[in-house]
Amino acid sequence: MTTPTRAADILARRLYDAGCRHAFGMPGGEVLTLVDALQAAGITFHLAKHENCAGFMGEAVHHSDGAPAILVATLGPGALNGVNVVANAHQDRVPMLVLTGCVDEAEEHSYTHQVLDHRAVFAPITKASFRLNAEAADQIADKAVAIATEQRNGPVHIDVPISVADAPARDRNIRRAPASETVPSGADLAQARDWLTGAERPIAVIGLDAVQQGAGPAILAFLETHQIPFITSYKAKGIIPETHPLCLGGGGLSPLADKQLLPLLQAADLILCIGYDPIEMRPGWRNVWDGNSQNVIDIAPEPNLHYMHQAGLNFLTAITPTLAALSSDVAQRATWTEQQPQKAQTALATAFPMTDDWGPAAVIAETRDVMPDNTLASADSGAHRILLSQMWDCHEPRGLIQSSGLCTMGCAVPMAIGRKLAQPDRPVISFSGDAGFLMVAGELATAAEMQIAPIFLVFVDASLSLIELKQRQRQLPNAGVDFARHDFAAMGRAFSGNGVTVRNRKELRAALTDAMTAQSFTVIAAEIEPGGYDGRI
Repeated sequence: MTTPTRAADILARRLYDAGCRHAFGMPGGEVLTLVDALQAAGITFHLAKHENCAGFMGEAVHHSDGAPAILVATLGPGALNGVNVVANAHQDRVPMLVLTGCVDEAEEHSYTHQVLDHRAVFAPITKASFRLNAEAADQIADKAVAIATEQRNGPVHIDVPISVADAPARDRNIRRAPASETVPSGADLAQARDWLTGAERPIAVIGLDAVQQGAGPAILAFLETHQIPFITSYKAKGIIPETHPLCLGGGGLSPLADKQLLPLLQAADLILCIGYDPIEMRPGWRNVWDGNSQNVIDIAPEPNLHYMHQAGLNFLTAITPTLAALSSDVAQRATWTEQQPQKAQTALATAFPMTDDWGPAAVIAETRDVMPDNTLASADSGAHRILLSQMWDCHEPRGLIQSSGLCTMGCAVPMAIGRKLAQPDRPVISFSGDAGFLMVAGELATAAEMQIAPIFLVFVDASLSLIELKQRQRQLPNAGVDFARHDFAAMGRAFSGNGVTVRNRKELRAALTDAMTAQSFTVIAAEIEPGGYDGRI
């Protein structure tokens, strides 16, 4: 007897065809058919301890395999628990399918327990929201995947009524053809070539869109040909190895670093924004350059509606063919003859030394020295992330993942779990402040249940350090930013992992060395003194 195809099966199979092999969430009775369909399609469902963390695990898997993330949540509180990570995916351009269970349409008019309008909740923080229909399940599934994965990527919500998930459905194999790459031409292209030919002080700003388009090799060839130094946004770190002599590191997060980077942008006679999405950048980057007096070329998948900066030429085209067209017949020449970028590199190295005896910078420096170049890292929001953006060299795109557009706390631990699940043969480490770690400590149980061994490094100073620093800078009294010191190493051991407290470089080196060969996860609590970030970020 052949089992009839359900609407949930069509949705699950379409997600499998899109490359999805993992889904994360916390089920309720309303999504049991959906979970069954995912499993039957070959997509493993992983039980997390909170929907917000489940979404970050899914995002981390996406950074490893390129497939859309899948978040599954039941109706009401389950769906609402995922709001933060969905908003984060929207601002961080993460393709995510948000699958929520709901009561049937007729039933919601007379049954109110846990019932609310999921689509109204998710509409402002997703690219689209659908209610699954058995007759159009194939169309809805294809639309959802296509919208989530087209530039700029983002989350798409599908509300799945209980009876619809079980309803018989037919897959008509409807597929939308992908859009072809476009290439600039005509007068704008000629103008851009003239600007490139005449530029003596060109500089490039590379962003997340370039990572999503896999444009790193084309960008590297272009920049080397024309000897153009480059800055990346911090989520584009590693699109070109940061050891490259033209690299000026990540910008937009550290005011201390920007003291060296922003003057270069203001001195440049040509600025190339290559897949640059300014949603990552702090307010100090607003109108850094003058789009009227400086030549600025913006290559992006969407029109400039953010008004963080202006450009004289805007190309809504794919990056790789655009750079090839721009570079055609443009001769190589010397740039920045007064060596300003090299001087900035020296100043940045001085501003972020790797030689501190102890403190947050020493923790990062020692960890970077011990961990292999192919380490995959995740960073939580907080003062430590600002240091990481400058001190943690990336040798590949997505070598350091984080919440950038929304800057949400509590992301690093679940991201490390998802990354280790997807790439178990790579070393994986998360960097968390103690407050952010406390938000998600329950997911240590998830790491134990998955039998994976990432390293969770916690900066322990019993304070919301970045907020406390801002509080002092505004000469406000201390309030609401300090808390007790807790035994984070003991938390690791309590959840069947390893736990070590370290207070100097030697102890940290030993802990990291042991953790890299451990069979279960390790929590390393690096105890530092309050105020360790003063003057350093």
